[in-house]
Order: sequence, then structure tokens, then C-alpha cells
Amino acid sequence: MKNYQLYIDGQWVDSKSGETAEVLSPATGEVVATIQNGNEADAQAALEAAEKAQKGWAKTPPRERAELLRKFCDEVRANREELAVLTTREMGKLLTVARFEVDVFCSFVEYACDWARQMDGDIVQSDNRNEHIYIHKIPRGVVVGITAWNFPVALAGRKIGPALVAGNAMVLKPTSETPLATLELANLAKKAGLPDGLLNIVTGPGRTMGDALCRSPITKMVSMTGSTPAGQAIIKATADNMAHCQLELGGKAPFIVLEDADLEQAAAAALHSRFDNCGQVCTCNERMYIQESVYDEFMSIFMPKVEAIKVGDPMDESMDMGPKVSAKELEHMKHLVEVSVKEGATVAHGGKEASVPGFEGGNWFEPTILTDVKQDMTIVHEEAFGPILPVIKFQTIEQAIEYANDAEYGLAAMICTKDMKNILRLVDELECGEVYINRGHGEQHQGFHNGYKLSGTGGEDGKYGFEQYLEKKTFYVNFD
Repeated sequence: MKNYQLYIDGQWVDSKSGETAEVLSPATGEVVATIQNGNEADAQAALEAAEKAQKGWAKTPPRERAELLRKFCDEVRANREELAVLTTREMGKLLTVARFEVDVFCSFVEYACDWARQMDGDIVQSDNRNEHIYIHKIPRGVVVGITAWNFPVALAGRKIGPALVAGNAMVLKPTSETPLATLELANLAKKAGLPDGLLNIVTGPGRTMGDALCRSPITKMVSMTGSTPAGQAIIKATADNMAHCQLELGGKAPFIVLEDADLEQAAAAALHSRFDNCGQVCTCNERMYIQESVYDEFMSIFMPKVEAIKVGDPMDESMDMGPKVSAKELEHMKHLVEVSVKEGATVAHGGKEASVPGFEGGNWFEPTILTDVKQDMTIVHEEAFGPILPVIKFQTIEQAIEYANDAEYGLAAMICTKDMKNILRLVDELECGEVYINRGHGEQHQGFHNGYKLSGTGGEDGKYGFEQYLEKKTFYVNFD
């Protein structure tokens, strides 16, 4: 069993607190490794190292930055299997998905590298004679990256790539549930030749390490993926120093099936969009609305697909779904089903802990479908982030829009229809940042991953996401 230190200024160091925490296997409940619980002093050391490294990095031509980061990706690819296995051990996702996640880390970073020659500014006409106005894009400085437990490696790449290509330095804090594969990235960055202090990776509780990172005047930006309460705490912590916040938070995505939809296509998309990664995706199908006229037909196609899902050892490539990430998350699933039944819902499938021989200590839960669900029930409004799906009938498109927008969140939505009028109306009226039409969830790097309401602020990916990591400086040149 490995004991992980903090990675600060190119070196592995012990936390000044002397405290450690265990990382548990979601599949077995056994200890996978231990990590160090960094404190405020450790946060300060990491930020100071990043601040020092950033000054030289900002002067490095962007193309040279990108070349080093591409070498970093080469090292990650060379260790793909080791990183994937470790991700599965600490997070519980299918090994096939973990391998894909390592690939996504590289594609996130390499997409950012493509922007190295495209950080264009502007020359603007002045109102004064013999004067030019220049708008220049510059790095923000030190960026704090805080990642979620559901895609720890991919989310690290989503933040490391644009932050470093843009000329910033980074202090990265993965969650305590799934920090191990992220910590292993430090050795690969070092081997690739990234300057010491440019990428620091630290662990510790959000209330100590995370809070100290966000409150420091050294921090000029926080890029965080996680829960809405955590995002709200970050905004408060950064308020005194006015650090820029880029927050991708919770979701309660509606999946709307209209009567003219291709029902086979819709059922396949709905299945993938609910049970992918054990339902632990921010854009997952959290509540499904089916037009009443096709409800029975749709469910006759959809339910056999749910019933066929194989839950078991995530290292076994024949499995379809692994465990929940933690015992706390498992209890949340049980609580949501219990509350739903009390409120009048019917458990059409699943609804309880899954039995997986040989893995009795794991956090297993059955794929669960709830019917007879009403719009005012708890399950329709509280984020599940797991393999529980409430199914609701609607009569008209107006009702579907009303139901879909009746949420605190506004990250994503999915709609299935062949009618372009319906598509355009729904895209126009749904209150969310992403809409997937006639397919399941899953954004692309060149898009923009943006949430409304309590789903976040700032946005990630594409040119709009990359520009979050750049500040603008305007200067007036008078040549009289």
C-alpha cells in the first residue's frame, strides 16, 4: 500500500499537519492507499512555488509551452494502463471507462495546446489623432484547480491544459475520495520536463486546504468542478481578493421524449445518459419526461435494457456498471428511494443494494427506475448523481418545458424529436447551458460546457473556456 505525499515545487514533501487519510476501494471497502491532509501552511507553500514558477513560464513562448505539455501527454499515454487501473481501484468505474478517461486527459491537454498560436488580441480605432488602442491577452497568474471525484484524471486535464498553455501556473487539489491517479501525474510532469513549481498537486480537506487555496491573495483564479454547496463556499472564500471563479457545479438534466421521436434511439440514449459511470456524471439523465401518447411503447423498449444491465467487478470488461464511489453516496441512494416511495412513487426496477459475490464490502446499488412520479416529489428536484431514474408522463410540449425548467439547476438537457419546430422551440426555451438533441449526453472539447442557475459560472472548453484563463490588458499608444 502506497503512502502519497504532497507534490510542491517539483518535490514530494510531507504535510506540515502530519495528518493522513485513507483512500478506500468502492468495490471492496478495502484501503487502497493513504494520502496526506495538507493544511494552510502547505497551501501557502504550494502557492508561493507556483507564483515563482509562473513569472518565467509567462515569458516562455506559447509554442514552447505547448511542446512541453505534449511531452507530458506522451508520458501519460506510456502509463495509460497503470493510471487506468489505479483510477478504477480508487473510484470504482469500469476499467474500460478508466482507460478512456486517461485518453481524455491527453485530448483535453492537446486541444489546449492547439490554442498556443491563437491567443489573439485586438487593435482598436481611437477617438484621438495619432493614437492606437491595443488589447493584449495575458496570463492571470496562479490558478487553483479543484477537481471532482467522478472523473478525476479527465478533469485534471481539462484544467491543466488551458491554464498552463495560457501561461499560468497551477496548484491542483483533487478530492480526498479519488486523488491517487491525479497525484501520479506529478511524476509524469516532472519526467516530461515541466519546470518545478509550475504544477503542484496537494491533498487535504476542503475546509482547510481548499479554503486556504481560495482565500490567498496569490490566487488569481479558481477553476473548480464539484457540488453546488462547494462552489458557493468558493465564491465566498475568493470574495475578498476578487479572484476569478470558473465553477462547473451540480445538474438535474431533464430527458424529454416527444411522441414523434425514434423510440429505439431515445431508449438507447436514455440508458447511456443515466447509467454511464454509475450515474455519476453532472450531465446525466436525472429525470425523464415521456409524452403520454408514447409512454407505454417507450417503456416496453426501455425497461428490458435496464433489466439487462450487469452490475459487478469494474475490472471485468463484461460488466456494465460498477459501484458507487463511497458508502456515503450509497446511503444517499437508499435514502432517495425510501423518500420517493413514501411520497407515492413506485419502484419499477431495482431500488436496493446490489449483491455482488466476492465484493460484499463494496458500495453496490441496483439500476433503479421509479414510476408514478409527480413533479413535486423530492427525487425530481434533488440531485441523485447515481443510478436512480424517475420517469414522468407529460401531455403537451408546453408542460414538458414547464417541468424541465422547474429546477434550481441548469446545466444540460436532452430532447428526442424529429420535428425541427419542436427542436428550435425547446432549444430556445429550456433554461440550461447545453442541449443534446436525439442523442445522449457527452460534450466535446471544442464546444462550451456552461451551466445556468446553480449549475455554475464561467464555463469550460472551446475558445470561450480557454479565454477564462487569460486576462486582458488595454494600452493606448499616442505617437504625436
